[in-house]
Amino acid sequence: MRVSLVLGSGGARGYAHIGVIEELQRAGFEIISISGCSMGSLIGGLYAAGGLEAYKEWVLELDVWDVVGLFDISFDKRGFIRGEKVFQKLQEIVGERKIEDLPIKFTAVATDIQNNKEIWFQEGDLLRAIRASISIPSFFTPVEINGMLLVDGGVLNPLPVAPTMSDHSDMIIAVNLYADKKHPAITLPKNLEVKRKRIVKGIEFIKKGAKKIIEDDDEYSMFDIMDKSFDAMQKALTRYRLASYPPDYLIEISKDVCGTYDFHKAYEVIEVGRIAAKEFLASLKF
Repeated sequence: MRVSLVLGSGGARGYAHIGVIEELQRAGFEIISISGCSMGSLIGGLYAAGGLEAYKEWVLELDVWDVVGLFDISFDKRGFIRGEKVFQKLQEIVGERKIEDLPIKFTAVATDIQNNKEIWFQEGDLLRAIRASISIPSFFTPVEINGMLLVDGGVLNPLPVAPTMSDHSDMIIAVNLYADKKHPAITLPKNLEVKRKRIVKGIEFIKKGAKKIIEDDDEYSMFDIMDKSFDAMQKALTRYRLASYPPDYLIEISKDVCGTYDFHKAYEVIEVGRIAAKEFLASLKF
């Protein structure tokens, strides 16, 4: 079966795309094109460039302190994070690649906020296109290309099915990261469980100290509110886009599998994606 794969946005929830891709491959599906937005464009672009396995090995080793270390603070008032450290690592993995030279058709979707329109990257520098597509407003600094100011594609289209509509594939499969469903409990390997508990204790200690300093008893910080607001917008837009451009099949990942910035939870999120893909494959009837 020849598949066009659509990978949605969702921050760290996008690790689930790795599990989905691996299970589709294992079942013998041939992925001939990928359309992705935000984290979906990152995972899809790395897969198309042959770097997904190396990326997976890297993120599985990340703990919360490693993730914090990757957030290079920006002095640009348009965003907190420059993202250069992450993309230096991605360049080590895939090098300098042109989208048009990839063995798989690939589209990265970003948003031009000056002209209020989607931008589809189907040629040009792969990592620059991905960088534009993942630029969550106010968090990552935007990307300027050809006079456009580009931010996360999820601002207008969190699940970009349209770029795959003209593909000569047997089916279009989309992966939605904002589903209202329970996610399966994942048992961590023993070494990872011990490491995670140690990290959580450290985080709680820091949080308690910070609360004493700023005397802030609010349940949500400004950052939490921004995150939840963006998630709510993404969820609503996903429903709207699916109504306009329905894929042949939809694999749904719970929005509660992790938070947008929980990039230290790669193991369990990948496994949730794997389970969702297995359930989807089991439901297929030809």
